[in-house]
Amino acid sequence: MAPGCANLGPGLGRPTANHGDDMAKDLRELRDALRQFAADRDWDQYHSPKNLAAALVVEAAELLEHFKWMPDGQSRILGEEKKQVVAHEMADVLLYLVQLSDKLGIDLLASARDKMRVNADKYPVKPARSTSGKYTEL
Repeated sequence: MAPGCANLGPGLGRPTANHGDDMAKDLRELRDALRQFAADRDWDQYHSPKNLAAALVVEAAELLEHFKWMPDGQSRILGEEKKQVVAHEMADVLLYLVQLSDKLGIDLLASARDKMRVNADKYPVKPARSTSGKYTEL
């Protein structure tokens, strides 16, 4: 395990048995439901990695649109109606990401854990604390 990974929180350094297993199971179930949803509509023919990546970016832009020109403080306290709309946009991003990972045979949880270890090495706590600088500037 990379230095600093023990402090990454549940499931990010080394997953606990239940937490990691439950999340992996949930992602598999979501992946399977997405496969069935696309199969029922004969949409798999459109779900190339390129198309899914493009759709993911479009959905991420739609998510960002809800925060455009909003002051930072306001973005932290969304009303319930706005929060529901933002939640649906976030779900769209997640769904496309799960489909893309499925098409490419990438384990999202393993990749996320690996990336957190990489980030922990790039951004050690002391030099990175309270700065927004890139790791090359630390």
